[in-house]
Amino acid sequence: MLASNGFATAKTLAEALPFIQIYDRETVVIKYGGHAMGDIETARKFAADVVLLKLVGIHPVVVHGGGPQISRMLDKAGVKSAFVDGLRVTDAQTMEVAEMVLSGAVNKELSHLITMAGAEADVRGVGLSGKDAKLITCEKVSRTRRDPDSSIEQVVDLGFVGEPTAIDPKLIEALINAADDYIPVIAPIGVAADGATYNINADTAAGAIAGALGAKRFLLLTDVAGGLDADKQLIREMSRNDAKKLIADGVASGGMIPKLETCIAALDAGVEAAVVLDGRQSHALLMELFTDHGAGTLIR
Repeated sequence: MLASNGFATAKTLAEALPFIQIYDRETVVIKYGGHAMGDIETARKFAADVVLLKLVGIHPVVVHGGGPQISRMLDKAGVKSAFVDGLRVTDAQTMEVAEMVLSGAVNKELSHLITMAGAEADVRGVGLSGKDAKLITCEKVSRTRRDPDSSIEQVVDLGFVGEPTAIDPKLIEALINAADDYIPVIAPIGVAADGATYNINADTAAGAIAGALGAKRFLLLTDVAGGLDADKQLIREMSRNDAKKLIADGVASGGMIPKLETCIAALDAGVEAAVVLDGRQSHALLMELFTDHGAGTLIR
């Protein structure tokens, strides 16, 4: 039995070699979020997989969310949340909590898990936010909504919710190209021209960072298997135009629409390919990058 298990492991590694060579010294940006973040064992496995990527010569960059964690902290503080098109309306008090949770608790815990997973080889997670070294410059998000009674378009004030206008990747590039093995872990907080701090949707921030880095892959880990067709079957691969058609035809719905839009924007910015995949699945990253069939929906 032991010999059989050893052969299976060796066979798996041998089959992964062509894929490892494809990604050698390439940058892979991973958006990590959803409910997988709330499960410590899943988070530990994710951290170990990211360390493995670094040790086989890939440059992983992690951008994380933290919506459920922010909601829990706001509930404890007795602060009610409102959402418009999936974006949390963020007043000054909510922004203070969001930054504390994202740049503090979530960011440092994930960085720590990566450092612990890579302790033997001295791979280290480095916690950052978009406020560090002018990493993410943003502007206030502008949204409109049609009034159901009058059908008049009304401007909705989301408060301190931003979207990236510029990414300065120099700090990330310095870390991933350093002689030592560092893995940047980035909280989606940005700064506007007037110095105000804004909360940014993590998918949007990750896509913008992937574009600025010219990443080989942008992996968007979420709570679903990937993009589904009209028969609710997983689409293994699609083009940018296919993704646009899914949205236009109403086949893509709910939270999948902004995810596909983020992938399209990342491709337009220079990312070679983007993937939407289920972050709750063990070793989803490794399956996507190192096997022939992948683990989610690839968009070229």
